[in-house]
Amino acid sequence: MPEVTVNIIKVFTAGIFSFFIAFFVSFPLNNFLYKKKLWKNKAKEKAIDGGNLKNFRKFHLEKETGTPRFGGVLVWGSVTIITFLFFGLSLFFDNYWIQKINFLSREQTWLPLFALISASLVGAVDDLMQTTSFLKIKNLKEGLSLRYRLLLVSFIGMIGALWFYFQLGRDSVYVPLFGDFYIGFLFIPFFIIVTLATYSGGVIDGLDGLAGGVFASIFGAYATIALFQGQIDLATFCLAVIGGLFAFLWFNIPPARFYMGETGVIGLTVSLTVIAFLTNAVIVLPIIAILLVATSGSVIIQLLSKKIRGKQVFLSAPIHHHFEAKGWPHYKVTMRYWIIGVIFAIIGVAIHLLG
Repeated sequence: MPEVTVNIIKVFTAGIFSFFIAFFVSFPLNNFLYKKKLWKNKAKEKAIDGGNLKNFRKFHLEKETGTPRFGGVLVWGSVTIITFLFFGLSLFFDNYWIQKINFLSREQTWLPLFALISASLVGAVDDLMQTTSFLKIKNLKEGLSLRYRLLLVSFIGMIGALWFYFQLGRDSVYVPLFGDFYIGFLFIPFFIIVTLATYSGGVIDGLDGLAGGVFASIFGAYATIALFQGQIDLATFCLAVIGGLFAFLWFNIPPARFYMGETGVIGLTVSLTVIAFLTNAVIVLPIIAILLVATSGSVIIQLLSKKIRGKQVFLSAPIHHHFEAKGWPHYKVTMRYWIIGVIFAIIGVAIHLLG
């Protein structure tokens, strides 16, 4: 059998197994989340853009304290299970296919797996604080403050940056049409900044089905890039993430049974950053992840406009709530985002591979 065919089978096997593991785990997880009432202790009092919740309240406030978080556990949990399951099988069986489907490798998947698990655990702590009277401390009932979340994400990003710089010898970034651009020691702060910027796009987790579909197209784009570059293990890892995302989407499409929560958002955004650098395709990340850029950018623009001009640019921020305020049904916003996400993922892949 041709090696290309074997690699394609390997990649899609991980995605399929990840989907079914996450899908069947979702039933007991769903029951547990509702039994323990793991939703927010209290609804938001202010919108992300600092304004009142007039528009947000109209569409979503009633679900803030009635729909559980922690849905992201399905994604990183299924990826972790499938990674170590295939690795464990490869240790005990010499069968060709069992050896082949193992995708845990030091060069390609150690770092994104570490980023996914460690960042997701940080997010899980934040979700726990928001859904329980954690340690009976009043100030923790709304979860970690933005400052602490950014510090923790920065710390994880710094670990990744140091690994890339000192262990992998990375000190440049690839710019399509121009080649490698040497930045030396500045690679470390650049890596951290990209990590924070990608995480800021996590506020896209605001509509039923929105974040799952958007992240699926982004990871699909990087799976394609990794596959073309011969990074088969990394491509397989990306497909395992997509499999978990599809299972999550099954229960997150309207009406959502649970939300992704910080345990999904932080894990996905941090691991995405690592994958973008591993494929040397970080320059096209803003294109492939255009919706994350637009989402975080809309909040920044709104805040700056209100501070400088005293006026709002959008009816509500992030921008997906602006479209809702204009009268778009939430499912129309979500499905149009999915379409845009796929189109720009293809454009980003094409620019990187053709450049």
